[in-house]
Amino acid sequence: MAIGLSVGDKYYSIGGTDFFHSFFSTISYYLEPDGWGTKYPLLTQDLYRGKLECEKSKEVRMNLSEIKDLLSVFPPNKVIWDIDDLSQRPPWGDDIASDITNLSNYFVTDDGKDLFEVLESAIEYSIKNQIDIWVE
Repeated sequence: MAIGLSVGDKYYSIGGTDFFHSFFSTISYYLEPDGWGTKYPLLTQDLYRGKLECEKSKEVRMNLSEIKDLLSVFPPNKVIWDIDDLSQRPPWGDDIASDITNLSNYFVTDDGKDLFEVLESAIEYSIKNQIDIWVE
């Protein structure tokens, strides 16, 4: 099943549910040492569960910038596919594009866009238009 973000009349494609879960699993595993949602609850709880209120988008924008910087020190083979089962690996294994050099640029949407950039675009649109972000 494919997932994307809806912000008013805009839709931002992401990819499969496993891919979406992997992105948040990777963030939580490496950057939330006290457990899922403890450091970035607006992202790993609110957005992950389906809705980010527009009033919270500015804070999430700052969180994303920090997360991207922090994930840049981890090589691609450190991706967490499923935080609930650390033995799980991506279906493509280690067969990734040569321009993927770390976990900050590992996540590429089903239409070839950097997931961080897609999220940033959705958040900017949310802030500018005062519209909530929905996961669909």
